[in-house]
Amino acid sequence: MYDQLPLVNNQAIQCFEMLIDGEQAFIDYKKRGETYLLVHTEVPKDLRGQGIAAILVEKTFRYLEAKNLKMIPYCAYVQAYLKKHPEWHRLIAEQA
Repeated sequence: MYDQLPLVNNQAIQCFEMLIDGEQAFIDYKKRGETYLLVHTEVPKDLRGQGIAAILVEKTFRYLEAKNLKMIPYCAYVQAYLKKHPEWHRLIAEQA
């Protein structure tokens, strides 16, 4: 159900966001050239435990891949997601 909701790249405040039942789930990022530093994932308290964070991360990864962008996962949740879904390691930027 939530996987049908659109992902918005809110560049003004540097976050990927989804609006769910009037509340915002988001991933904060910092953009460095063609690389997104994924800093923090947040799901409103009332919406937790429904898989929304995983949907948000998956949609963010699809967005980055579609635009040929890379990311660095600083967020603990994104790091945990990558451990369960190593196929997305292809999006991790080389760090100098």
